[in-house]
Amino acid sequence: MKKSLIDAGPLIALFDKDDNYHRFIKDFLEKYDGRLCTTFPVVTEVLHMLDFSVKAQIDFLKWISLGAVELKQISIADISRIIELSEKYSDVPMDFADASLIIVSESENIKEIISIDSGFYIYRNIRNEYIKNIFDSY
Repeated sequence: MKKSLIDAGPLIALFDKDDNYHRFIKDFLEKYDGRLCTTFPVVTEVLHMLDFSVKAQIDFLKWISLGAVELKQISIADISRIIELSEKYSDVPMDFADASLIIVSESENIKEIISIDSGFYIYRNIRNEYIKNIFDSY
């Protein structure tokens, strides 16, 4: 089964009905055929951005608990790579959640992402490859 990473922006939009991307991401995910993967730094960012509504935060966590996304781990060993990526892309800049997704793309060989973040048009993995943003073409 195809796996794609999912960034915070689309997840925030999915649980914030007032977000400009809400309808687009909802439609996109209804048609998406594959497994969504993300990281705890992304989950933390989403929860922080949904802090206007405890209900939205709980709905998001329930959605995760139902298996809607596969949570991938990063380890202490990945911190040096995150520092390297943060230094390399300091002019963009790359945040911790974005770096964690690059780490997972490298370790899991996942080549697609669902994002509204323009940084993923710049970031490259350790094999010097871009991660294809499949939400961009939607």
